[in-house]
Amino acid sequence: MKYSAYIMILLVCAAFLIMPASAGVKYTSGSPVMDVKISGTNEFEPGSDAALTVIISNTGEVGTKIIQSDVVTRDDVPSTARLVSIDLLENGAPVKVKTDAQMLGSIPSGTTVPATFSVTINKDAQPGTYTLNANLKYRYLYYAEQYGTDAISYTYKDVDELVPLKVKIKENMQLEISNLKADSMNVGVEGYISMDVKNVGAETGHDTVIRLNRADGSAIVPTDASSYVGEFAPGDVAHVKFKASVSNEGEAKTYPVLVYATYKDTNGKDKKSDTETVGVEVGGKVKFEITSEAGSFRPGQKGNLVITYRNIGDTTAYNAQARISAVKPFTSNDDTAYLGDIAPGESVTGVYKISVASDATEKDYGIDTEIRYRDILDNSQISDSMKAQVKVKSLGNIGDIFTNPIVLTVLVFVLIIAGYLVYQRKIKNNA
Repeated sequence: MKYSAYIMILLVCAAFLIMPASAGVKYTSGSPVMDVKISGTNEFEPGSDAALTVIISNTGEVGTKIIQSDVVTRDDVPSTARLVSIDLLENGAPVKVKTDAQMLGSIPSGTTVPATFSVTINKDAQPGTYTLNANLKYRYLYYAEQYGTDAISYTYKDVDELVPLKVKIKENMQLEISNLKADSMNVGVEGYISMDVKNVGAETGHDTVIRLNRADGSAIVPTDASSYVGEFAPGDVAHVKFKASVSNEGEAKTYPVLVYATYKDTNGKDKKSDTETVGVEVGGKVKFEITSEAGSFRPGQKGNLVITYRNIGDTTAYNAQARISAVKPFTSNDDTAYLGDIAPGESVTGVYKISVASDATEKDYGIDTEIRYRDILDNSQISDSMKAQVKVKSLGNIGDIFTNPIVLTVLVFVLIIAGYLVYQRKIKNNA
């Protein structure tokens, strides 16, 4: 039994003696091989915003691999790119890069990493091919020196290189708006918006249509929103006119509208220009006020109620007609008056026949009146309701008699006749 135990111990010791020491690994050469390419399309429209994605790849390889017992295995591989960063540089191209440089970390050999940049193509960019530069920075293990059997010194090399990236700016139509005019664009009515539109792009449009769109939150609502231009070459100018209304909730201020063109290119493909935003000045709502004094009537009297209206708005009211709403104690069989066209600041008079009930209470009354008119596009509109003041009172004393204009007129007439008769009598007596 003792002998068998000794034999086992000897066998174990022999095994340890025969087993080689742990081997280490080192590489004699190698480095990253980096490349940058655009992912997807590299063609863009002038004035467009785009997300430009690039792919960073590492195809580097290591050199000879050495495995031996006295080598300490390296913690790094020379073909791995470390602390990688990439920045997209405009390089004079008509492109605005809005994303800063991006840190990508380590990229081992045989792997790829994407990076996306937000860019804007200049509106006036001429068609053609341009070069952006991808500024790629990284470091890699350049050299490792072993000291003894347990220490290694690492030397890294920094790389800073520019990788050219080609982008293509496509032909496109660009619009320039000038001579913008608003005609009768007032709150609650319909009017005209006219403008000159110039093609400042590099593409000729076929079957071109200039269009007007409502902007978010704008009180201006286009009602006839397209104007056919046809052939629209670079440098051409088209004068266009649109109809639009202004909502009743609008105010007297400037509101935005959107202008763009739809067209066909030389290949017959439907295209659309970039949208331009322009401001249109809106005037206040058409308003009227009553400027005449209150009418005065007696209970049981029939007569003319005269009301003077003044246009205090910013635009002309066409073919205006005013009406009153006669309610107890008033009645009327002639409650409408034609006023005609009323320009801003102009005053007109309406005359209505009314009757006052004989049992009417003596006090001040208000009779509702309103004006119906047409705007410049012949749309029917109606004003806000107004109150015409009417006084009802009896001629109950001598003071009222002598303040009545009719009575005063009769008295003057009687006095003139009486004076004439006295004069004639005096002449006869002296004859």
